[in-house]
Amino acid sequence: MHYHLAPSCWTVIFSLQQGQEMPGSRELLERIARLAACQAGFLGLERGEPGRDTVSYWDSVEAIAAWRQCAERLIAQRYGPEAWYRVFAFNVSAAAACPRPSTGGA
Repeated sequence: MHYHLAPSCWTVIFSLQQGQEMPGSRELLERIARLAACQAGFLGLERGEPGRDTVSYWDSVEAIAAWRQCAERLIAQRYGPEAWYRVFAFNVSAAAACPRPSTGGA
């Protein structure tokens, strides 16, 4: 018997491709992460090394698609449309557990 479990949320790992950094690309990555926090369906964010891997959590693939369109537009304006695939890595996966929003308490 097989069970199909719906994911609790979706994750996006967004990072710079190794060896492909361009002037201003780390700052643009930070801007894209801030943009995520303003999007509908955004659940949370974890950052790795500054300017490198950022993991964001989403309630649906539709929310991810809307954010990605905005992110692609920012990258294209700065570096040209081909930079999305050459400079940045964008990986989406389902997650069994998601972060809970912080209430500000300890």
